[in-house]
Amino acid sequence: MSDEHDDGPLNLRRQAVDPNSLTLLEVNARYMRKETYDRLVANVRRDGALTSTPLVWNDTAGGRLVVLSGNHRIMAAREVGLEAVDIIVVDQDLSRSRQVALQLSHNAIEGEDDPATLKQLYEELDDVDWRSYSGLDDKQLDLLAQVELEGLSEANLDFATVQLVFLPHELDAARASFEEARKVVSADARWLAGYGDYEATLDALATAHGAHNVGNVATALGLILAVFERHLGELRDGVWYDPEAGEPIGNAHRLVPIETVIETRSMPADAAAVLARAVDQLVRKGEVPADQRWRALELLAADYLAG
Repeated sequence: MSDEHDDGPLNLRRQAVDPNSLTLLEVNARYMRKETYDRLVANVRRDGALTSTPLVWNDTAGGRLVVLSGNHRIMAAREVGLEAVDIIVVDQDLSRSRQVALQLSHNAIEGEDDPATLKQLYEELDDVDWRSYSGLDDKQLDLLAQVELEGLSEANLDFATVQLVFLPHELDAARASFEEARKVVSADARWLAGYGDYEATLDALATAHGAHNVGNVATALGLILAVFERHLGELRDGVWYDPEAGEPIGNAHRLVPIETVIETRSMPADAAAVLARAVDQLVRKGEVPADQRWRALELLAADYLAG
């Protein structure tokens, strides 16, 4: 259809329909974080209705009602089992350009735009008037100019947010383990794991659940971390240390976690006090540099091996 006569007033009417009878957009620049969508579902369930009205186009040629704005509201209505929702129907032929312009300008529900998809849709608008109608401002347009369409965006990922709750006596150990993992990358780094790793994590949690008869995810994760702590030595042999030769593998001056040597992150206070006194004395005598107290262990171990 030509865009030449596609800029007149919209022919609108209200209608109550089964949300399952509506067709959702295949390409939608508007997405929601899971927390936001969960709040929407909770609100719809509490209200028993949609409190804002989706905009729907009556595609007579295709014999369908297409949701231009309000896709997430319709999804929420379906999820809570609403049998009917009120919609505003655009009852006339619309060009693809006007459909896209309405979609971009009429997003009334809270959400965020996936830049890559937004750019893809915006570039479909070859008419200056429709681009103006879309309501995108200079800041958004500048961001679109920087978007790589092949980029990986949150909107294209199937994800869930997991909240872990630890008891006070578990928290310090969990925090220490996570902190050690964080040190290997910069603070703003992101890790992307394969689906197989996700399945392995779930399997490990399920095993911990069953073995200890616990139902809390954080507790199960704590149990897994405890097993990890007991096997710290396995991060040494064949990695940076050759147990047969008793020599380091690779760069002899590289720094390695001391817990992979003694296979624990902690020790009883009375034993620690003995070690602390020995280290302090070696530092005072100048046999060990004050900023390299770990050399006390090397010195004590060397004297022991020398007999």
